[in-house]
Formats: sequence, C-alpha cells, structure tokens
Amino acid sequence: MAETQTPFTQPIRCIVKLGGAAITCKNELEKINDEILHKVSEQLRQAMIASSQKPPGMDWSKRPGDSEICCNPEEFGDDFDAECSRFIVVHGAGSFGHFQASKSGVHKGQLNKPLVKGGFVATRISVTTLNLEIVRALAREGIPSIGMSPFSCGWITSERHVSSADLSPVAKAIDSGFIPVLHGDAVLDEILGCTILSGDVIISHLAAYSKPKYVVFLTDVYGVYDRPPTEPDAILLKEIAVAEDGSWSVIKPKLQNSIELSVAAHDTTGGMKTKISEAAMIAKLGIDVYIVKAATSHSLKALNGDLGSSIPDDWLGTVVRSSR
Repeated sequence: MAETQTPFTQPIRCIVKLGGAAITCKNELEKINDEILHKVSEQLRQAMIASSQKPPGMDWSKRPGDSEICCNPEEFGDDFDAECSRFIVVHGAGSFGHFQASKSGVHKGQLNKPLVKGGFVATRISVTTLNLEIVRALAREGIPSIGMSPFSCGWITSERHVSSADLSPVAKAIDSGFIPVLHGDAVLDEILGCTILSGDVIISHLAAYSKPKYVVFLTDVYGVYDRPPTEPDAILLKEIAVAEDGSWSVIKPKLQNSIELSVAAHDTTGGMKTKISEAAMIAKLGIDVYIVKAATSHSLKALNGDLGSSIPDDWLGTVVRSSR
C-alpha cells in the first residue's frame, strides 16, 4: 500500500458492503432486486439516522413510470435535524458488470487488446449504472449518499493488489456530512494493464485507513457455510477467529469435516473465498466483521451494532473477529 498517512481525521462508525448477489437478480442480466434494495436502504436509515421521523427524500430525479419529479423543498426546514452516522457503503456488481468483464477478459488484463478495452468501457458503464440506482435508493430514504467510482478516484492496482488510492475524496465527503457509496470497478493495473477491483478488496483497504468500529457484509445467504449453502447438510459457521498471521479457524460450531468454498463461474472477483480472506484481513486489525443475510432482522441487528462480544444464539450470521 502506497499510502502511509490516513486522511480520516475522525473515526467512522462502520463500513457496509451490499453484496451484488443480494441487491440484484443473479440470473437476470442487469436487473436490480428492488424489494431487497428498498429494505436494505430502509434498514440503513433506521440504523444510521438518529431521528424518530423519516428524513425528506433527496432523489429529485424523474423515475420510470412517474409523470412528475418528487421534490418538497419545504420539508428541509432549518430546524430539521436528522443526524446521520459517519459510515461508508461499498457494493458489489451482481448481475451488472460481471457479464461484460468475463466476456472480454478485463480481469486478466492486456488493455492493448481491442476486446479488453471495449470490455473495460462496457463494464464501467454497467457498474456505474448500478451505483447510481443504489445512490438513488439511499437518497429516497433521506441518506445523503454520493456515488464515488474507484477508477475516477485514482485507485490503481499492481497484480490485482491495491498499489495506490486517493482516499481524501472519501474522507472529505464524510467530513462534509455525505455518505460515500463506492463499488467494484474496472481499474488500471501497473503490471497487467487493467483488472477488476472487487468491492471486498476496496472494503479491506478502506478499513485499514478509516478504522471503523465494525464492518457488515450483507449477502443473499445467512452467512458463511462449511459447503455451498444449497446442499442439504450445509452448516452455518457462526464464529470465525483470525490469528495474527491472518490464518482463520472456525470456533462455532465445532466441525468434523473440511470446508469447501465455491465460486460462481461468471464471478471475476473470487466469490466467498475472497470474502473470507478479506474479512480476515479486516478482523486482524481488531475490527469485527458480520456476514449476514440482507433485509432480515439479523442484518438490522448487525447494522445497529447491537452484537457485542457474546453473539446471541438466535442470531443467524457469521462473525469474523480477531482471536486476540
């Protein structure tokens, strides 16, 4: 990592990862799961904005099917105070971006090839389209969200590892009262030419410099399982401990068999294996990581920061934390 000094002058409350598989329809190209995205945005408002009433919406753009723009300036009275916690949202691509990236091989590099260059542009069009819709969904809940693309903010990798990233725009946005919304992106790579920077890697880098109290990964399943969760005998791993060297072991429940972690064929970012290794990197910093199903009572508990050192037996999810 090229940066040695953090631009974050004050601690942030948390970083939230919206899993692409949770907020989009996996088997339908470029289709958002509107119901889940709405519920997730609602839960983020409930957890992060200290107000008994819902703040006024901030999406003043025309929506498909609507004849008018929804904008009520009188709702924004000077006496209206809806204090929002300092937090960051990062989202995956789901059914946006992965198709374009895998068809063109953007994740493998070789930007000098016309197909790769075209795929780089196509991938960014797709993922920034999703980013805008997520920003709008959060804004409709009164969350002052601002879309920020890693490519545009100067994130560069070297053999897929972050080599430089200007975090000052993110820090300045938070200091100004905004909620940055970043996303997995196609970026330039010093060795490969280009690659895909996953949302999970972005979170790991942000966590190292912003030092959040906790990190929440919102997924389409209840957490991490010992094998693909679609298999009938799959066991939910409730607690994973991370040693100082980054190695991890399952604390709860006690397992007899080995763990298989699958990656979807079209996923150019590494799937669950990347998720656990990045969660372990964050936990090594002394930051608890919660992996939990989006839009459930369990995710609201995690977002609220209600889960302390002792995880309730009825909470469904995976906590990854330092063994120290």
